[in-house]
Amino acid sequence: MQAAPVRATAIPSFADALRVVESVLMSGGQRTARRNAWNSVLEDRRRAKDRVEALRVLEQAATRP
Repeated sequence: MQAAPVRATAIPSFADALRVVESVLMSGGQRTARRNAWNSVLEDRRRAKDRVEALRVLEQAATRP
């Protein structure tokens, strides 16, 4: 009895499959614009988190005697 053959390539993840579909459907410029927009969203979230942290520190400093 022979062993089953070993698969040499990895099974792509769902995210990889979505990227392939995106690359087929969208031109390079649209992909770049979408990626830039997402990076802007992430940067805005980071700034908002930093603002909340700075506000918390200022409020703590204001309440100290």
